[in-house]
Amino acid sequence: MALKPEPTAPLRSVRHALRVLESVARHSGGVAEPQLARETGLPTGQLSRLLLMLQDEDYLRPTPDGGYVLGDSLVLLGSGAGREQALRQKLQRSLSALRDTVGAAVYLSGYVDGEIRITHYADGPGTPAVHEWVDFRSAGHALAVGKCLLTQLDHDERRDHLSRHRTARFTSRTITSEKALLRRLESQPATVPVLDLQEYALGTVCAAVPITAGSAVGSLALSLPLTDAHRLREAADTLNRHAAPMLLSLVL
Repeated sequence: MALKPEPTAPLRSVRHALRVLESVARHSGGVAEPQLARETGLPTGQLSRLLLMLQDEDYLRPTPDGGYVLGDSLVLLGSGAGREQALRQKLQRSLSALRDTVGAAVYLSGYVDGEIRITHYADGPGTPAVHEWVDFRSAGHALAVGKCLLTQLDHDERRDHLSRHRTARFTSRTITSEKALLRRLESQPATVPVLDLQEYALGTVCAAVPITAGSAVGSLALSLPLTDAHRLREAADTLNRHAAPMLLSLVL
C-alpha cells in the first residue's frame, strides 16, 4: 500500500500554533513574546506571524503590558457541550471573511465514510456557488475539491473510490481515463493548489488546498466564473495562506 503524502505547510503551521497556545496556557497572567520564543523554540519572524494569525482568529488576546493571554474563541471551542455550535459559527464566520477577501465562493469539504462532502460554504450575489448539476459525490474526478481529497488518500483508497464512482465525462476537459487520473493524483505536489479548469462545468474554474490532520481528510476550495480565470492563481495563493487558521479551528 502506498504511503500517504507528507504533512502539508498548513499542518506544520498548525502544529507550531498549538505549541504557542500551549505555552500561553501555562501563563494565566499573560506571557511576553521573548518568553514564548524561548519556550517554543520558534524563530522570531515565524513566531510573530503566528501571533498575528492567532490574534486575528481571536485565539490570543494581547494584554496592556505587551503580553498574550488566551482569547475568547479558544475558550468557546473548548467548552464541551457548546463546542459543536461554536465551531460551526467560527467556521462560517471564517469562510464568509475569506469569501470577501478572495472575491469568490469558498467551500470546506471532507472525505467522510468514503464519500466527498461539502460541509460548509460561503457564497453571495457577486460570488455565486457552483451549480451542482451532477452530485458532487459522483464527480470527484472532475472537481478541484474531489481531486484534492483524493490526493490525500493512499493508492488503494483512490482505486476503491473510483470503483464506486466512475470517471464520467462532463465537459471536453474532464479526465475520463482512470489511469491518467491516478497518475495526476500521484504527481500532485502536496503544497500546490489543485485546479479544475472547466472539468466539472463549462464557465467555471476552481482551486482547492488540503487541510488534513491525523486521519481526517479535508479541503478548502474556491470557485470563480471563467471571466475571472485570470485571478485564479492569486486567489488560490490567498486560499493557501488561510488554510492554517481553518485547520486550527478543526483540530482544537
